[in-house]
Amino acid sequence: MELILLEKVANLGDLGDRVRVRPGYGRNYLLPYGKAKPATAENIRYFEERRAELEARARDAFQAAQARLEQLQGRTLTIQAKAGEQGKLFGSVGPADIANAAEAAGIELARREVRMPEGPIRVAGSYEVAVQLHTDVEGVLSIVVEGQE
Repeated sequence: MELILLEKVANLGDLGDRVRVRPGYGRNYLLPYGKAKPATAENIRYFEERRAELEARARDAFQAAQARLEQLQGRTLTIQAKAGEQGKLFGSVGPADIANAAEAAGIELARREVRMPEGPIRVAGSYEVAVQLHTDVEGVLSIVVEGQE
């Protein structure tokens, strides 16, 4: 399936690239979320007419993500969680908990933007969590998980 990208997609291509993808990926992800259009002559002409508008929108999204990253840097979020005697949590702290704590602190952060490849936090302590606000904007957020008995 050949598509033309309407925005930058990680590990695939940049705005305006013509890419070949598997039909399921294009049909189930790229097309429904408005990230691409089929590479027909009509859609290519449509893209070229709107290219400046799409580039401006992409530039605005990138600048907004950089501004949010500056707001995140240097901040430490504290999350309270029930824990046992040695600091082992009853449950875990995951991306949703981190996003809720950020929102309570007045920081705009979505659950899908929090990257935790090692899995959720299960022991009280201080951690560095990766945050990806845009395909080109990544940062680190400091988190302190305090155990309550």
